[in-house]
Amino acid sequence: MDCSRARTRDPGEWLVTCPDFSQPLAEQLVEWILNWEPDLTESIKWNNLCFSGRKLVCGIAACKNHLALIFFRGTELPDPAKLFTPGGENNTNIRSLRFTTLDGVNRRALQELLHAAVELDADPMIPPAPKVKRAPWPVPDYFQRALAKKQNRAAAENFRALSPSCQREYLVWLTTARRPETRARRLAETLAALKGGRRWAQRKPA
Repeated sequence: MDCSRARTRDPGEWLVTCPDFSQPLAEQLVEWILNWEPDLTESIKWNNLCFSGRKLVCGIAACKNHLALIFFRGTELPDPAKLFTPGGENNTNIRSLRFTTLDGVNRRALQELLHAAVELDADPMIPPAPKVKRAPWPVPDYFQRALAKKQNRAAAENFRALSPSCQREYLVWLTTARRPETRARRLAETLAALKGGRRWAQRKPA
């Protein structure tokens, strides 16, 4: 994403200002959600279109190349149809579905998943599941060596000042580069962004 850049606080305006690719997907998904669970309330949080009952139930992130449907207590929901996107687990209870098209989506299973999320939210006797603690992501040697250099002192200080989750975003991005040239480019971008005090999602200058 940079689905992170705020553009409005109004749900209706949010929908019509989505990126061209994901805008029609977002419109269709919103229509389904409001038809299936009309008592949910819309709001904008973290530049996502969110739906709430007692608390947050789900949200839509509209990005340039895909659409994400986020369930805020997703780890507690049954998913017999395996709708959730694999590999999205983190140290929160959030799980999500990622779409590049809604053609062929198992709408019945999606409706049942949403209804289960609404029922879970509606029951005050079921507390949220505790967060799952993730193992720390290893810091690659080449990144440690780069941060140790005198000219990268500001980058090192800003990296240490980041929260563990924000540090992890940089580390995952660096270590998932397969080609040496990709790794070198990402390292240079990381150091430049950290020197400027920018988090991973804002790593590119405006």
